[in-house]
Parts: sequence; structure tokens; C-alpha cells
Amino acid sequence: MEEKKFDKQSMIGFLLIGAILLFMLWQNQPTEEELAAEKAKQEQVEAAKASPLAAKPSEKAETAVPQDDSLALERYKSTLGSFAYSATLPSATDDVTEIENEVLALKVSNKGGFITEARLKNFKSYDSVPVYLIKDGNTRFNLNFSTSDNRTLNSENMYFEPTLSKEGENQVLSMKLKVSDSEYLEYRYTLKPDDYMMGFGIKTTGLQNVMNTSQPVNLDWELKGYRHAKSISYENRYTRLTYEYEDGDHDKLSQNGDDDAIETDVNWFNFRQHFFSSILLTDQPFEKVTFTSNNLVEDEEVDTLFTKQYGAKMALKPVNGELNYAMDFYYGPTDYQILNNYDRDIDEAMPLGWGIFGVINKYVIIPFFNFLITYFPAGIAIILLTISMKLLLSPVQYKQYLSQAKMKVLRPEINEINEKYADNPMKKQQETMKVYSKAGASPLSGCLPGLLQIPVFYALFTFFPSAFALRHKSFLWADDLSSYDKIADLPFHIPFYGDHVSLFPILASIAIFIYMTMTTGQNMQQTQQPGMPNMKFLMYLSPVMMLFFFNNYASGLSLYYFISNLITIGIMLVIKNFILDEDRIHAKIATAKAKPKKQNRFSKKFSEMMEQAEKQQKNK
Repeated sequence: MEEKKFDKQSMIGFLLIGAILLFMLWQNQPTEEELAAEKAKQEQVEAAKASPLAAKPSEKAETAVPQDDSLALERYKSTLGSFAYSATLPSATDDVTEIENEVLALKVSNKGGFITEARLKNFKSYDSVPVYLIKDGNTRFNLNFSTSDNRTLNSENMYFEPTLSKEGENQVLSMKLKVSDSEYLEYRYTLKPDDYMMGFGIKTTGLQNVMNTSQPVNLDWELKGYRHAKSISYENRYTRLTYEYEDGDHDKLSQNGDDDAIETDVNWFNFRQHFFSSILLTDQPFEKVTFTSNNLVEDEEVDTLFTKQYGAKMALKPVNGELNYAMDFYYGPTDYQILNNYDRDIDEAMPLGWGIFGVINKYVIIPFFNFLITYFPAGIAIILLTISMKLLLSPVQYKQYLSQAKMKVLRPEINEINEKYADNPMKKQQETMKVYSKAGASPLSGCLPGLLQIPVFYALFTFFPSAFALRHKSFLWADDLSSYDKIADLPFHIPFYGDHVSLFPILASIAIFIYMTMTTGQNMQQTQQPGMPNMKFLMYLSPVMMLFFFNNYASGLSLYYFISNLITIGIMLVIKNFILDEDRIHAKIATAKAKPKKQNRFSKKFSEMMEQAEKQQKNK
């Protein structure tokens, strides 16, 4: 009986407690406003995670806390030591500061204090999007140093406090990694109006007893170069790390594969991306820099976002326990005229050729082309430049063709000598030299004028791929003279050729074939000399190589070769039909052969040696 009574009482008690709990839950349920606020908070958290500047899992950003929170400050000291103060400031966030002028727009992040976005305002990529040299985490900039309490810290994971001000027309952004209000590491950016070059400095204040300067202090800069051109293989060919070291020497890493180098006394280096450059210059040379370059392009068929990954690890030298480096950043076009104006030899980063080839480009071709392009469209300027170069070299070509005409007149006699002394090479050589000597002709007289044209030929070959002025300039069917002039797509990819058809290389190949037919073809009837290349094979090989090699090259270069060979063919026809008279040349040769010719000392000695060699051969 009592057991049943207990069960009823227990049941009533449980029901009563349940009713009270339900009432309390109903009373404390969130209002609509509170639910909306919670939803907005959650959306902010998700957006922060999706941000490209969000901290990686391995590099979690520290949450800012009130400065008077001593527990948090102590917690930061366990990892940051004296720099824990920087994590307690309101600036300890992933916020960025934007600075820009007429040509350059930059974003500098509080975390790490370095540039996380660099956009060139006046240029577009091949797909019409703005040109970014830095964006979406393609770079890292880090100062690695030791502290007096045996910690190794990396500035890229710590928070800087930004202060933006003006000095005259210049914008000055100071980024300070603070130990206290009066002790800090500072990155200082100075952006001038309408300038791609920006002042940059690294300086410490009051950190003599904080940093352990007996240990290495290294500045690391890494950058992955974005693709900006239609042909990534062509762009990658001119994407290269270049630098100046020691007493003004210049060098570069490999353009094809992975490469590295260690250099001393480095004045500047350029993470070049063909038509755009990211350069770091220093007033106080870096004592030692370790450079790395990794190729990220597989081939033309793979649609790659980046071309190369560059790295530079610079050893900084503190003085009296402090750092003080005055430097500059350049983010801008790889344009010779712009780079040369800074008068710091950074124009040497351009692939204009070495020695005489670079001299011709810098002091003849570039100034003349810049003059032409001021008054004419780019395509017309190329044609006018080509005509001018060919006219300048026309006397040399005249000498070359005159030599060819003399050799043609003498060919019957040379053929007779070859047949007569077929079994006696030495006698054949001796008699051939006598004919040439009496006629005043020489095979070398045709080669020497050709050699004189090589410096100009090679200088122009290096000029056109580097000519920034051709970028996005159209001519006829070519919409960009700095890239290939596609007229048709192929449904497949041909090795070394590509998946498209360019017209200017086809026209240039045809012109080369006609030119070689007119020159090499004249000698086809000659007996093939042992050890000499097959001239007929070369006549067909050269145009084919032109066709394949230049299909992905700048159409401006193919246009130059097409016009150049057309002009050469025209000059040869004019010389042959209106200037040189083969009958007259033949008569002159006959007159020269009839006159007794006095041998010079060298010719006389050479003849005596040939006669002695012939006698020795007979005696054997």
C-alpha cells in the first residue's frame, strides 16, 4: 500500500520538475533579434575563413585582446617574448592598408607588414584582366631573427601597426612591429606620384637588447610569377631571375629548368616576368644572397596560372645591434626607356644581348624605334625600321652579291680544274687559288660582308621579343604584335609548333625560301665538296625551321623577317638587273687574268709551300 503511494508521489514529483524545466526553456528562448544577430556573426566567421588573407591552419593568427588583459599578455610572451605587446594592440588583425598613385595600387597587410597585392593600373593581361604582380598569396616576405631570450621569430606571422601619412606629395606608410611604443621593427614604404619605384626601408629602434644579432638575420622574399601572355611557353622563355652583384657584374638564373646560386655584394635583383618586373634594390649591398628559381610550366598544352617561382634569401648585417637598410621596390613594366631613366643599371635586367649586340640595341635600334613609334603605328614603325636597316647594310650586300657574281663567272674554269685534278686534291687547290688570284676574286669575299650583318641581325632578334612598346599593339590581322598572330585553331597539338596557325611566320618562311633559291640555288650545279653541308638540304631546312620556331613567337619579329627578306630579294634583283653586268664582270676578269699579277709575300710563300708539298707527294 505504502509502495503504491510512494510511486504516485514520485510520478507527480517528476511531472512537476519537467513542467518547471519546460517553463524555464520557454522563458529563456532567444528572440528574433538575437537569432538574427547570431546568424550575422556566423556569416562573418565563414567569410573570414574564405578570405585569401586568412591565416593558414599552421600559422593561426593570434586574436587581439585588451591591453590590460595581463593573462593574455603572459600567454603571448610564452611564444613571442618581448614582441607579445604587438599581439595585444588593436592592429593585431588581418586588415590591410591601401596606398596608390597614378600607375600603381598596393595593399599592405598588418600581418607580416608586407605587400600582399600589387596592381599595375594602366595594363591588362592577354585575357583583358588587370595586371597583378602580387595577389592571392603568391608572395611571402619574412624577416627571420633570433631574440636574446633564445627565440626564433618570423615577422610574417606577427602583427604590425600601420600609420599612413604624407611628406609633401609622397605617401608614407609606416608598419611597426612593436615591443613597446618606443621600441620596434619598422617597414617604411614611400610612394611617389606617378612612379613605379617606391622607397622601402627596414629599421629597428631600441632593439639592441631584444634581438640577438650574434645569430643570422635573414630577409626572405618569394614570389610566384603570374602568366600574362597568350603563349605561356614564349612568355616563360623571357621570364627569368636577373641580378647585379659585386662590382656591377650581372648574371641570371636558368630560363628553362630549376636553378640556384649564391652571390655576394648584391645591389639589386629582378623577379622578371617577361614584360613586367618586381625588383628589390638596396643602397647597402647585401653581403650574401641565395637565389632560387623553379620552373612551373610543363608545356604549352597545360593551362598554367604561374610561370616561375622565385626566391631570394638575404643576409642582413646589423650595426651596433640595430638594422638600418635603405632600399627600393620597383613594380612595373620591363621597358628599357623607363628602367634606364632610374640610372641604377636595372635596364641590364632586359635580354638585349651581350657585348656588341646590346650596344647596337641600346644606342641605335631602341632610340630609333622609339622615334618611329612616336609618329607611326607599331606595325608601320617595324616596316620603316626594317627598311632603314636594310638600306644601311645595302653596300655590304652589294659587296656580297658582287663576289657571288664573280664566282659565277669563274665557275666553268673551276669545274674544269675539279675534273682535271680529281685525283690530286693538293694540285686542284693550288690551281683553283691561281684562278682566284688572277681574277681578283675570293670565296671569302662573299662571306665577310655576310659576317658584318650578323651583329645587326642578332640585335634585332633580341630587340623584338623585349620591345614593351609592341605589347597589345595591332597590325593587319595581328591583334598583338608582342604575341603570335593566330589565323586558325588546330584540333590537335603539334610538337614544337602548337595548336594554332600563325600567318606571319608562313609569309616569312616563303620569303626565306625564295631568297635562298636565289643565292644557294645558284650554286646547286657545283659538285658537292666532301665535308661540306648539302646546300639543297639547307635551302629547304631553313624555311621549315622558321615556320616551326616562330609560330609561337611575337608576330612583330615574324613581320620583321618577312619584310627584311622581301627587301633583300628586291635589292638583289635591282643589283643583278640594273647595277651589275655579268658580261662586263667577265671582261674585267679576263683583262685582270691577262695582266701579270705580282704576288704579295704571303701568296708567294703559300705557292712555294704548295709546290714543295706537291713535289714530296710525287717523290712518294
